[in-house]
Order: sequence, then C-alpha cells, then structure tokens
Amino acid sequence: MASAAVESFVAKQLDLLELEREAEVEERRSWQENVSLKELQSRGVCLLKLQLSSQRTGLYGQLLVTWEPRRGASAGVLPSNSFSSGDIVGLYGGDGQLATGVLTRITQKSVTVAFDQSCDCQLSLDHENSYRLLKLANDVTYKRLKTALIALKKNHASPASRLIEVLFGGAAPSPASNIQAPAFYNASLDASQQEAVMFALSQKELAIIHGPPGTGKTTTLVEIILQAVKQGLKVLCCAPSNVAVDNLVEALARSGRRVLRLGHPARLLESILQHCLDAALARSDCARIVADIRRDIDQAFGKMKKTQEKGEKSNFRNEIKLLRKELREREEAATLESLRAADVVLATNTGASSDGPLKLLPDDHFDVVVIDECAQALEASCWVPLLRAGKCVLAGDHKQLPPTVVSSKAALGGLSLSLMERLAAERGGGVVRTLTVQYRMHRAIMRWASEALYEGRLTAHPSVAERLLRDLPGVAATEETGLPLLLVDTAGCGLSELEQDDDPSRGNPGEVRLVSLHVQALVDAGVRARDIAVITPYNLQVDLLRQSLAHRHPELEIRSVDGFQGREKEAVVLSFVRSNRKGEVGFLAEDRRINVAVTRARRHVAVVCDSRTVSNHAFLKTLVDYISEHGEVRTAFEYLDDIVPENYSHQSSQGQGQADVKPQGSATSSTKPGSRRPEGAREARPAPKTRRGKPVGSEAHSQPSLNGGGPEPTESRDGAENFRAVIAEFVASEQTQLEFPASLNSHDRMRIHQIAEELGLRHDSAGEGKNRFITVSKRAPSATPAPLATPAPSAPQPSAGADSEAPLRPEPASPVQAEPPTRELSGLDLRAVHLERLQRERERQGQQAKDRPQATGSGPRKFPEKKKKKDAKGPAAPRLPATDDFDALLSAAVKADSTCGLAKCTASVVTLGQLCPHCSRRYCLSHCLPEVHGCGERARAHARQRISREGVLYAGSGTKDRSLDPAKRAQLQRRLDKKLDELTCQRKSKRREKDK
Repeated sequence: MASAAVESFVAKQLDLLELEREAEVEERRSWQENVSLKELQSRGVCLLKLQLSSQRTGLYGQLLVTWEPRRGASAGVLPSNSFSSGDIVGLYGGDGQLATGVLTRITQKSVTVAFDQSCDCQLSLDHENSYRLLKLANDVTYKRLKTALIALKKNHASPASRLIEVLFGGAAPSPASNIQAPAFYNASLDASQQEAVMFALSQKELAIIHGPPGTGKTTTLVEIILQAVKQGLKVLCCAPSNVAVDNLVEALARSGRRVLRLGHPARLLESILQHCLDAALARSDCARIVADIRRDIDQAFGKMKKTQEKGEKSNFRNEIKLLRKELREREEAATLESLRAADVVLATNTGASSDGPLKLLPDDHFDVVVIDECAQALEASCWVPLLRAGKCVLAGDHKQLPPTVVSSKAALGGLSLSLMERLAAERGGGVVRTLTVQYRMHRAIMRWASEALYEGRLTAHPSVAERLLRDLPGVAATEETGLPLLLVDTAGCGLSELEQDDDPSRGNPGEVRLVSLHVQALVDAGVRARDIAVITPYNLQVDLLRQSLAHRHPELEIRSVDGFQGREKEAVVLSFVRSNRKGEVGFLAEDRRINVAVTRARRHVAVVCDSRTVSNHAFLKTLVDYISEHGEVRTAFEYLDDIVPENYSHQSSQGQGQADVKPQGSATSSTKPGSRRPEGAREARPAPKTRRGKPVGSEAHSQPSLNGGGPEPTESRDGAENFRAVIAEFVASEQTQLEFPASLNSHDRMRIHQIAEELGLRHDSAGEGKNRFITVSKRAPSATPAPLATPAPSAPQPSAGADSEAPLRPEPASPVQAEPPTRELSGLDLRAVHLERLQRERERQGQQAKDRPQATGSGPRKFPEKKKKKDAKGPAAPRLPATDDFDALLSAAVKADSTCGLAKCTASVVTLGQLCPHCSRRYCLSHCLPEVHGCGERARAHARQRISREGVLYAGSGTKDRSLDPAKRAQLQRRLDKKLDELTCQRKSKRREKDK
C-alpha cells in the first residue's frame, strides 16, 4: 500500500514540478524577449556595464570571477537589484551568452560568480570588454528535487524505509519510548515546550512541533537537538532558507557543541562563518598543502593565457587537470574528517543533496533529521534530507504562509501543500504537539490570532502581555503609543485602489498618505523608525510607500507580507489596499497571509483599510470586528482634510433603504459597547487625552458642556438635540461668540454647522486634524433665531464652514422630520459640492479675519494700502448665492468651474483654458501665466527647485557633454596603435618583396 502511494506521489510531484519549472522559465523568457535591458535593470534582475575585476580558483576548483561597474559609471556602485547569493545567473558579452554560473557574493560595489570547471577553459574574459549578468531560472534546485523524488521511489532498504511507510500511511507510528525527564539545558522552558521536547525524544519515527507566532519554536528545537546529541545521536538539521539555518547555527554554537554549516561562505551570516565548511578546512592539517595546490593552479592558468603556442597551452591544460585531481582528493579527505567530527551538521534542504559534501558520508551516518520551518518548504525538498535517517522532527506553523509557487496551476494541483500540513491533517494530534505560550505580542494582538486560527489555546507570557510602545525608553505617552490595536477606516472616503493595466498588483495612494501620517506620529512620539514595519500585500503599494517614506525615514522597513514572514517589530502598520464598490479583496482572502501580517508586531498594530470592502470576506471581517471591540477605530476624515466623500446613493442598488444614511462601512447600527461604531464616531472618554502626541490643553473649562457634565459630549441618539439646546441658549444670551471643544468628532461638528446654518448664525471651523474646533457667532445684534421646533423646509447642506474632513451626510434636525434628506443627495455631484465648499471656506476665513476684532469690541483693523494691492493679485473665490437654495449653489459652482479663475474675468474656459499647477485653477489664455493671476512667487520657487534638481535652466538648455570616458579613450587609442602597427608591418613586408 505504501509503495503504491509513494509511486503516485512521486509521479504527481514530478508533473507539478515540471509545471513550476515551465512557468519560471517562461517568466524569464518574457523578460529577455519583451523587455529592454534598461527596464530589466530597473526591475532588479539585470546588471549592465560590468568590467572584470579579478578571477581566482575557489573551493572544489571552481572559477570565481568578480565584476564591478565600469569606471565612471554610477560612482562605482551597483544599481539597486534583487540578486542574492545562490542565484543562477547568465553571463553575457558582445557575442551573446557566454556561460552560466552561481552568484556567490554581492556587495554595493562588486559581484562574484562561480563557474564550473568545464566552462573555465572556454571563458576568455578581457578586462577591457563590457559584460552583463541576468538572473536565470535555478536549474540546480529542480535537478536536486527530481533526483530526491526518484530516489524516494526506488528506496527500499535504506535507513528511511520505515519512516517512508509511516509518512505515506503504510504503517502506524511505533509506540513511544518510556524516557525520564532529562535535565534541560534551558531551565526557562515553559510547560508546553518541555512537553514538546519529551514527546520528540520519545518518538521513534515522527514528531511534529507546531509553533504559532512567538511561541519559542527555535528555542524548543535547540533543546531537542542538544538532548539528542547528549544521547550520542548524530543530527542533520535543515530548513528551506539560509536565514533559518543560520539562526539555528547561532543558537547551537552558544551551547559549545561541534556544529558544521554546509554552504558557500558568501551565503552565510558573518557571525557563523567560523562554523562553515571552508573554515573547518582552513583549520585542518592539509590546509597548507591545499593552498599550495591552488596557487599552482592559478599560476599555470595565468601562464596558459599568456602563451600563444598550442603545444605549450596543451601542456598547461594537462598540468591543471592533474593539479585539480590532487586538490579534489585532498579536499574530500579533509571534508570527510570534518563531517565525522561534527555533532550536528546543518544545511538547507537542497544543500543536503547527494551531489554535495554529504555524498562522502555513509547512508546510515545520521540518526535524526530535524527540519525547521517545514510548513514553508515544498514537500519534495524535505525528502532530500529525510532519506538519510530513520527518524524526523518537523517544526513550523502551517497556519502561516505556504511555500512560494510561481505556477498557479501547480499550486492548485497540490504543489503548495507542505509535508507538515499534510501530516497534521492525516495523523491529527497523535503526532503533533503545539506550543501555547507566546513571548512576542501584546495580549490584545495575540488574542485575535488565537481565537481565529489556534482554537483559543494561546496565552501571553506575563513579560509581554501588557507592554506598549510608551514603555520603550525615550517614547512619550501619547494616544498612539498607548494603543495596542488601531483601525483607520477609509470606508466612504473615496480613497479607492489603483490598478495598472500592465501590472496585476494594486496600489492605494490614499492609504499611503494615512500610513505616512501614522508613522510620523509614532516617530514624533519617540519610536525609532527601525522599530517600525510597514507591511502590505501588494508590491505596487510597497513601491508607493517607499517613494513616500524612504527618504524621510531611511531605517523604516517597508515590505510585502511574503517578504516579512519570520520577522518581528515593535510596531507594525498594515495597508490592505483594496477599496472598491464590488467588494473584491483579491488574495487578501488568504487567511494565512493576514495571520502573518498581524502577528509580526510586539506592541502595536495599526490597520489601514476600507472596512466596507474587506468585510465582504468572513475572515477579514473577524479582524475588523475584533479591533472595533478591543481597540480604537478612527476614520480617514480625522487624518485628511481634503477628502471628497463618496456618493452613498449606490446603497439603494445593494438593497439598502434610502432612509439609512449610515455608510456600509459600519458593521452594525448599534452603538452599544462592543459593537462597531459608525464612521467618524469616537468613543467618549472621561477626561481629555493627548492628540497625536500633544496635550489637548486646559482650555476646556471655557468651552460649553454638551452633556451636562465634562467638557466632552457623550455619544447618544439625542446628541443633535443637545447641540441645538446649547446653541439656542447662546442665541438667547448676550454673548457674541460660542466656541466648541476640539474633542468633537466629525459627525458632531457637521451637526453644529447644520444647526447654526438653520438659525442664521455664522459658523467657522479652524485648526488642523484633531485640533480642529468650531466657533459660532451672531451675524448681527438683531438676528432673530429660527424656531427650534420647526425644521427648515428642505434639508440644509453643510455650509462653507463645515469641516472638510466631515462626510456629507445630513441628519434629521429633529425626530419629527418626516422626509430624510438622503433622497436629495442621491443624484448630486459631491465633487462639485466639495469644491464649492472649499471656495466658501476661503471666503469665510477672509471675512472672519475682518469681523473677529469687532466681536471682541475693538474697532476694525486698518490694513496698509500696499498690503491690499498685493493681496488683490491672488485668485479670489467667485461670488456665490447668499441664500441656502441648493440648486442655486450648484449652478454657481458649475458656472465658477467653467469660467476663468481670475475674479474680474468672465471668459469661458470650457473649450480653451489652462490649468495652473500651483493653485489648481483653470484660467483663460489671457490670464494663464502664473505672474498674471497671482502665482508668480510659487512658479519662481518651483523653477528654482527644478534648476537645482536637473541642472538646466529650461528643457534643452546647456551643452551635451561629448567628452569620452577615459577608459573608452584608452581602449580606442590601443586599437588605433594596433592598427597602425599592422599597417607598418604590411608596408615593411611589401618593401622587402620589392627589394628582392
């Protein structure tokens, strides 16, 4: 039964690997055929204009060639790229592809590639020529995976035969051994970790250690390995990535055990280089002899390049061949000695293949194979080391991201199903032990992941359960640093996602601005940029975020979710990007991707998303609801003052009643504790708190009390009536000005603007962000207030004083109002309304500056005549109707948008007009110059910036530098001298013939 299952598995895996291979090759081919070389370099997969720096013989006789940028190019620094150690690269010259090699080391100024022995004789590299490197599909990995699968199919009498039967269901695991609790090397292990160690030691074939985020999986694995070594067992430890292997090497090296790390030194961390195979060989007895042989090879190779006679070249080739044979034999002997002396051998999954150093060991050398991060590895790669022992310990978390697969068809076919996930589903709890105490996250962050994915089994260690950002040294106690969970909701704000035709990725500039503001608030509070991570699922959004934040915060880490797995930061800001009317969430629907993103944080998680869009997915809705209940919810209106709200008339098309003016972003209409509050609503606080790191101040005592108590109003259903009563009391009094506190939310401010407009009062809004406040004043001493019990005939719109950050959602003035105003909004152009509102705001602010001295009893302020003339040059807001006739307001706004932006000009700009990039107004051809309509100073500043940035006065100015590069000049001079020498020789030979 097991043999049939193995054959079926191998056949299917080989087919899926072939699909994956074809997809990767096709991707690389499309790069070469359809994309220019400069575009490839900008994508980070190609390096151009390289010149030879050096070449030498490396380990196992490989030819190591180092290149660097040509002299004078990019100041000797390589461009930004995605190359890394281990990549397969193609070497190209003037005649096309020259060879294929493995990139072994890359720095900012050089790149080194290793070539096989078979190709170095064919390579004829010149210091004067120009070369390029292109990243290719990794053939070596696929060959090793296929070799392992074929060996698995043919494996019958190896040490892993019993293990194979257990892993493919042909036999049940053997009964566990009875062992006594050992003396643990790490005395601080918790109960679940100690149980996992005991379980792994007692099992005879298979043990799975499930380690959710932050539960100390690596610590537990190190203890298991040390206990196995203590029992005299030989351990082979592997992981799918070099970083994961290096982390285990660092932990094991501190214990004093003899560890040996396989792999090229260029791929390893500097802290563990002393434990790599090269270092072990350098310390061996034959190290000096090996060095002498390599030196002889290099000398013979240099002599062969200089000679021109074929006979001498052949002699040198034979000498190099004999030297390399001797070198290989001595290195193999030293390698075998190092492998046998090691207690633990560590390598990547594919690095443990039979074509590497492990081929020197007998098949039964290892007793236990440990695979860390098994849930992130292809199952085929796990079988490379598994065939070397009869027992395995698998560790990882199959609730996080699966292995990366390029081919979607191969992924659907099962290639992305890891060995750990398959066995956990087939065998259940009998072979799995889960670690339950986590040491990374605040309790509030952990609880969501625990309840959503880990059956509520996780608990936070007391050392991390309540720690916040404000507990870090040098961090101030602000509102942001005191929150473990924050949701910035963009629903209804019009911050829709971007989509590029040639790129399936997504971006959202609105969310980029929100993330930038929140990161700046954290940095201003004292949080170091290197302790913050910005994570997003889409690469396009990563690029947009880096363009916005990288120059201001160089140490800030901005990555995709896939690129941040296994990492952690004090604070994590997530941008979910998706915001559309269809409710599409794309691959945000991958639950494990969201789990990884949230659980990277230690003390603070901020999620920026459109709750209306993401709540269409059940798993994402659990996250939104959880933060709404256990964290704080803010709307984008509280951060951005220039948001144009969406038109909510589309609610009716989705089955929403027109009378329901609450946006779909709200999860529920209830305002009881624990439910989702409407957008813009903020939970009432008993005392003033700090806003964005700055204290609110002590001015609350002079502000009206709207709830009969403290200075801040209580969020309730009759909140509008409370505001109406306060304003009515102000109208009846002799006061001329009423100021409301800055702690009001956007909805309350909108209500105050509406009520003041109904009563004929002046209402102005001042301040930025959360420091924004409203001032209500009387237009004239004889102003008569409108009756409070009788609403206006038609629903009034927020006037020019209404906050630009408040959504345009009028609410009933009183409970007796029969017709909700939503119907009047259903067909409006909210963009025009918003533009008109901004114009009225500018006009009102100017009027406020003139009227404010009169309100305090002082006389009107006299401005100098020169000041008035200067101000008259700027663009003035068009005159708008003074009445509240909404149709008239719209007509005036449309007319203002179709006429010249200069106040005294009435020329139409519908057909011919010029948009000013400085004030964003459209002018006729007579007034389009910035100096004419008042933007001259801005235009001059912009020109100065362009001159300093581009170095030219205007497009096409300056002379092109036609001087030759010194290296190019020297090369041409040598060619010219060579040609002249040839011609001289020809002339001499002709003269000799004539003389004869």
